[in-house]
Amino acid sequence: MVAFSGGEDSSLVALLAKMALGKDKVILAHIDWGMFEYKKMREIVKNFAKEHDLRLHIIDGKSKQRSVWKFGPSCNSCTKFVKLPLLKEFAKGKVIATGSNQYDTWGRTGIKIKDNFYAPLGKLSKDEIRGILNYLKATIERIGESEEREGCKLKHLLKMLIVDDFHGGAVSQSNEILMDFLKEKKLKVKKAAVKVIGPLSKNIAVVVVDPPLDKNLKSEILERLKMVKSIDDVTFPNESSTVVVVASPPIFKNKESRENIKRYISIPGTYKWILSKNKKLRTFQVVEII
Repeated sequence: MVAFSGGEDSSLVALLAKMALGKDKVILAHIDWGMFEYKKMREIVKNFAKEHDLRLHIIDGKSKQRSVWKFGPSCNSCTKFVKLPLLKEFAKGKVIATGSNQYDTWGRTGIKIKDNFYAPLGKLSKDEIRGILNYLKATIERIGESEEREGCKLKHLLKMLIVDDFHGGAVSQSNEILMDFLKEKKLKVKKAAVKVIGPLSKNIAVVVVDPPLDKNLKSEILERLKMVKSIDDVTFPNESSTVVVVASPPIFKNKESRENIKRYISIPGTYKWILSKNKKLRTFQVVEII
């Protein structure tokens, strides 16, 4: 069984598994995140399975994500408490091959197999993975949000998910709008996302595109994002911006944790950290950009 996201890493694992075992012994298991699944990703996953004649099983993951994100953003917790258990439940003892490599935390541990999860690409870099894909003449479709790693839209909600339609809807709709916009304008970017920040009562859409959009394009995407009812304001940060982050005590007190969170947030500017008084917030929340 291949834990199949539809990205480059899991696609290579799927191709190698088919070569080694034959198509009849390979199952692609893809977790669909509901409103947080990109429409394009659904197409990519189905197209790949059809093109390579591999069985595809879709696992419903939308109901369990909120159990993690209601305490604040945490992709690691989502992987540990939602993604991996869902895959193990479906696998029923089968070995689950993942795309983990030197780009992610598990790959850097050097552990090849654990709890039936197997990392055949564990020692490989992104460049090596792309080199093998090129050698196999495999073209992997991309969503368009990042040259490195693409995934569910929820990672761009930089605060607690309390009200699905309000908080979740804002990050879901805004990122689909941005992806459609980039495709329409035929723009190739290194990364693009709408980060949703602010207090729980207000959604601020932070448009982060690298390289930055010009003035006219900013005006166009601004008007489109303003049409989303759950978005109260739209902003375009730059290196002179101040990103205000409220953090739980473990993160606030640990410099390394703050640096990791800063890379995860990926909004340009200087960062101002405030110790959270909200005991329900286990990670962090970006509340303002000045």
